Amino acid sequence: MEYTTLGRTGIRVSRMGLGGAPLGGDFGATSEKDAVDTVHAALDAGVTFFDTAPLYGRGESERRLGLALKGRRSEAVIATKAVMRGDAYTYDNTIKSVEQSLQRLQTDWIDLIQLHETEATTFQEASEGTLAAFQQLKQEGKVRAIGANGRNADTLALYLRTGLLDTAQTYCRYTLIDHTARELVFPLAREYGVAIINGSPLNMGVLADTPAPFLLNNPELLAEADRRMGLLDFLRKPEPHGLVEAAMRFSLTCQDIAVTLTGAASPDIVTQNAAYCDGRGLKDEELLRVLELFAGKPLY
Repeated sequence: MEYTTLGRTGIRVSRMGLGGAPLGGDFGATSEKDAVDTVHAALDAGVTFFDTAPLYGRGESERRLGLALKGRRSEAVIATKAVMRGDAYTYDNTIKSVEQSLQRLQTDWIDLIQLHETEATTFQEASEGTLAAFQQLKQEGKVRAIGANGRNADTLALYLRTGLLDTAQTYCRYTLIDHTARELVFPLAREYGVAIINGSPLNMGVLADTPAPFLLNNPELLAEADRRMGLLDFLRKPEPHGLVEAAMRFSLTCQDIAVTLTGAASPDIVTQNAAYCDGRGLKDEELLRVLELFAGKPLY
């Protein structure tokens, strides 16, 4: 396992983190035992960064993570988000959301609190409400660092330019078939000293040949993804899910990314993915070929 410092926060983290959506059952039924065992397997593999949100499983992901970390809280860096989808991004809603997260997580502090889904609010509402609440919570010692999460680069850029963020989490924007985060998000993050967290390096399961259920309603997107994956046969291994290793290594060795998240709901998957966090990436010629194939071509 490789480790790094989370930007200017000084917080030391594993370069691979465990994404919490599968723990809450968002990608298929997951038992509480499997969720807890997966967290323990991640810890045992050297993973220290755990990313969740109230949205995942409507609180179940946070609750299960808190249960799994009982007695092992000191080994973990916990990142969660606010607010719950459907709620306004007001000051009061944000304070309430974080307090509820603290209870579910069974902890007195959150290492990284992130504004969830920047596209779901206006910049003004988020600045006057959620970001202001985050700063107050940081002064109170209930959170250690502040971030924002989003897929739209132009929207995320607004928050990067405030200078208030310690981290920015993008997802599905630095993968083998869509690496458009290189064009705006990464340069801005470097300029403002913001650490990048890369979510969904497997493009919501697409690169593992198991797309998330909600993507089945978008046949055009899946068809384009299949076309792009066909151009990556030079990276595919003969075993099932043959692009997973290349996809993980592509993200894990990117110097612009502090933490790459892996979504896993079983100990075997998280242990296998952790083995890819050894500093070995694609060959130079392979990397160049990938970057040339889809430059400036977002999948979504």
